[in-house]
Amino acid sequence: MKHLLACTGLLFAAATVFAQTDAPKPPPKSPPATETAIIGGKTISIVYSSPGVKGRAGALFTKDGQIGKDPHYPVWRAGANAATTLKTDADLDIAGLAVPAGTYTLFVDISDPDNWSLIVNKKTGEWGLSYDGTKDLGKVKFPTSATPALVENLKYTLTDLGGGKGSLTLAWENKSATVSFTVK
Repeated sequence: MKHLLACTGLLFAAATVFAQTDAPKPPPKSPPATETAIIGGKTISIVYSSPGVKGRAGALFTKDGQIGKDPHYPVWRAGANAATTLKTDADLDIAGLAVPAGTYTLFVDISDPDNWSLIVNKKTGEWGLSYDGTKDLGKVKFPTSATPALVENLKYTLTDLGGGKGSLTLAWENKSATVSFTVK
């Protein structure tokens, strides 16, 4: 009888411990990502959340598409969740726009499907759908091209072109946009 009570007690204790174990969380729908490069000896990084196309190919960048439903359309948060952040340890010249060292929020004006505008905004730390155009540091041309294949998850790329020059590329679905910059 003592063995039966001891076994029952151990079984009860084990069930209690396992019942309190949280189930594993599913991966986020738009996982966080960071792109970092050292260009001209200075660190530049972009922190963003990477949404997936998830069967919506051809239905994202139209006026009636998924992005067209955002409250600030045609200004797009260029990512998901919290606003996309650009941090630079150096002053930059992005296609003629002087960007002092610091932290900024990136948005993209997609009103012209072939010639987007990259927006560098001074307001930081907000949720991605918050956009205040009065806080824009400036805008530069961010021309688009077709991608060779579907880009399922939004991706930023910083490329060192040598001599203190670099490029910033955003690719998602069937579009890619690139702008050049110089480290000052």
